[in-house]
Amino acid sequence: MLPVVALVGRPNVGKSTLFNQLTRSRDALVADYPGLTRDRRYGFADAGGRTMVVIDTGGLANYEGELASLAARQALAAMDEADAVVFVVDCREGLTAADDHIARRLRVRGKPVIVAVNKSEGLAPELAAAEFHALGLGFPISIAALHGRRISVLQGAILELFPEDADAPEATATDTASNDTAATERFERPRLAVVGRPNVGKSTLINRLLGTERLITSPIPGTTRDSVLVPCERRGRRFVLIDTAGIRRRARVRDSIEKFSVVQSLQAIETSGVVICMLDAREGVTEQDLHLIGLSVQRGRALTIAVNKWDGLETSRRRRIEGEVARRLAFADFARVSYVSALHGSGIDGAVDAALRAYKAAGREMPTPELNSILERALVAHSPPLVGGRRIRLRYAHQGGRHPPVVVIHGSRLDQLPGHYRRYLANAFRKAFRLEGAPLRLEFKSGGNPFAGRRNRSRRLRRRKAPRGRGA
Repeated sequence: MLPVVALVGRPNVGKSTLFNQLTRSRDALVADYPGLTRDRRYGFADAGGRTMVVIDTGGLANYEGELASLAARQALAAMDEADAVVFVVDCREGLTAADDHIARRLRVRGKPVIVAVNKSEGLAPELAAAEFHALGLGFPISIAALHGRRISVLQGAILELFPEDADAPEATATDTASNDTAATERFERPRLAVVGRPNVGKSTLINRLLGTERLITSPIPGTTRDSVLVPCERRGRRFVLIDTAGIRRRARVRDSIEKFSVVQSLQAIETSGVVICMLDAREGVTEQDLHLIGLSVQRGRALTIAVNKWDGLETSRRRRIEGEVARRLAFADFARVSYVSALHGSGIDGAVDAALRAYKAAGREMPTPELNSILERALVAHSPPLVGGRRIRLRYAHQGGRHPPVVVIHGSRLDQLPGHYRRYLANAFRKAFRLEGAPLRLEFKSGGNPFAGRRNRSRRLRRRKAPRGRGA
């Protein structure tokens, strides 16, 4: 088992900055703003040839307001599940009563603790750490997380808490193979990004799938700020859920922190294998919903749609919503629509099933003989229309990529193929290979005539070789 280390401390002491330094990433949002981090975030840190799990948490000792209290509960949960704790304090503000309060909580839990005195740039290490000896939690280590100073010293202190067993037997080839398989599974699990407008129930859906309060949920819009990756195993299937911040219309986004949250949500769409776009049944299909679904299709992501808050609606209202979804989402008719209640759990398994089927369809292999057979049947059933009195010829097809699936069709004058016939071909391939949820792309390549201009060239050659007459 990998050692687990939790980063805890007051708000705005630099825990997320330290998390990014340890994991060598930019996953955690960083800003000079207290209370920015709310949910627990996990990452892998490599130090001295060893790997550990690092947990970023929200600020402790700030219980004013519902969201601050929920973030503190997340931090306490991280402390309970960690093997060791890095207690981050602020050198500029000095030792505070809130730091003493957190130190008492750490003593009760009996976990190994390392005090990291952050923001100590410009000071001698001994001078920066002197005040924090009063916490009674061992020798403090001064660092500057923003500039990456003395991070290696902190890593060394963490590794000393988990010494390698010198008497342990060497890893066998079987053990190495199993570790490699586990690492491969960890990085090759399908990623399901849950996206939508603020307060449509994205975090509630993930908590219901996990069966625990893993993420903060609140009626307050904009509760989630970071994109959080959560591994999940349900009914024997393993995948990774990505909780994202709600995406509002660009004109309504004025806060710089919200802009960073939106950027992370868009990055989650880009790096995911499947997008679960959540809609609010009580508000219907909005323009922002159409924009998010269109963006997912444009980026070639496999797609499924979950209409949330379906419980408690009258039958007439449900029929009206179903008609609106069918009418306004006709451009994404390949995506499965599930009507769910994230709060009560009804329909969520169907939404996950549809997402995993869409992921499988997006990576499906399409053999060239089958593609050409489908193309031939489609041409026999409906031949391409004449354009300018000349017929468009489609000769053969082959697969050009996966995630999303791409079919390349070769022929002549394909640039003049009408849009309705392109959609007809795409539907023919999608129906034959059962590509539900996968946005099939067609690429048309018109081959030039290899004999073009050859006739005139042969005439010129014959004229040059022809013998001259007597009178010449």
